[in-house]
Amino acid sequence: MANYDLTTRIAPNLDRHLVFPLLEFLQDRQMYDDDHILKAKIELLNKTNMVDYAMDIHKSLYHTEEVPQDMVERRVEVVARLKSLEEAAAPLVSFLQNAAAVQELRADKQYNLQMLNEKYQIGSVQIEALYQYAKFQFECGNYSGAADYLYQYRALCTNSERSLSALWGKLAAEILMQNWDIALEELNRLKEIIDSKNFASPLNQVQSRIWLMHWSLFIFFNHDNGRTLIIDLFNQDKYLNVIQTSAPHLLRYLATAFVVNKRRRPQFKDFIKVLQQEQHSYKDPITEFLACVYVNYDFDGAQKKMRECEEVILNDPFLCKRVEDSNFSTVPLRDEFLENARLFIFETYCRIHQRIDMRVLSEKLNLNYEEAERWIVNLIRGSKLDAKIDSQTGTVTMEPNHPNVYEQLIDHTKALNGRTYKLVSQLLEHAQAQAAR
Repeated sequence: MANYDLTTRIAPNLDRHLVFPLLEFLQDRQMYDDDHILKAKIELLNKTNMVDYAMDIHKSLYHTEEVPQDMVERRVEVVARLKSLEEAAAPLVSFLQNAAAVQELRADKQYNLQMLNEKYQIGSVQIEALYQYAKFQFECGNYSGAADYLYQYRALCTNSERSLSALWGKLAAEILMQNWDIALEELNRLKEIIDSKNFASPLNQVQSRIWLMHWSLFIFFNHDNGRTLIIDLFNQDKYLNVIQTSAPHLLRYLATAFVVNKRRRPQFKDFIKVLQQEQHSYKDPITEFLACVYVNYDFDGAQKKMRECEEVILNDPFLCKRVEDSNFSTVPLRDEFLENARLFIFETYCRIHQRIDMRVLSEKLNLNYEEAERWIVNLIRGSKLDAKIDSQTGTVTMEPNHPNVYEQLIDHTKALNGRTYKLVSQLLEHAQAQAAR
């Protein structure tokens, strides 16, 4: 399964602290040699202030109680630097710990700065010290403290670049603390800033979208509504274009979201076209499964890919989660994926066959005969499929479904309006980008 591991593609687009959960997952799954994972952890930790953690890993890796002298010296430096930053930020930290005083703060940042300066002798130096102190706390692994201070810093900061950096840090801290609702709020704030017309340069905007989508994987595959939200974000034209040009491996997660979503999304057909276009740049069992069913109509190939999809999901740190099924109970995402994958095969197979042999269909669904019969009966009862099962002959008969001409006309009109709107939006964005230059 190491062939399908995306860690090396995802990690460069994450804050180094966000890479640790991925390495922990790989270590638990034993997909790589344990020593390699431990060395990768130490390499990551060398760029942070988590010296004690690095020492523990060094002892585990080399089976010794001794640690290199540079680690000991680094620890002394970190403690001294932490004390220095703590003293510099102390006046503002003390103010923030006073609930009555904090109530004096308003939405008007200029008022806040003037009030802090006049009443508490707190100025830009102390505010900058709070940012450095929060950043240092984050590097030490104190994500809770960092999140609190970064939130307060953004309420006082008038530097847009610093404020944006603080928002990225706040988002990372909330993800690492697994506060998914708060993390989603920060993600939406960040998206709004990135998508604004006056955001930096077009190149920085593209890079920021790449980072945002990678960071969002933690949220979307842990939040209750994540599998819908990831489609809402990733399938937007400006984000889908970035995926196609710079991060095609993210198609795995968008494809999975389409499969496990509770209701079929109208964008699904367009997404299949994207998968078909991008087969040369990226493919894995999940994207290939959809191509087998909806592009090649290769049901034997789809059956084989389903088995591989199960392995991919179990060995992907984002996909091996639990989700809410149609009965509002939590099940492994794998189970929901396989259930819906069988439905995809069944619907497509039935669309091109009028009479189907149950034994053949059970093979396509990767079920035994009794399981397939029970599954199909339940499906027909709970869906709008016009089908009948003949138990004596062991066949499923599909009644012809003649499309309503008026409904087709309405659907085509809606699709035309949608494409026109997209085209106009793209032209406006292009014109604004040219004007900005």
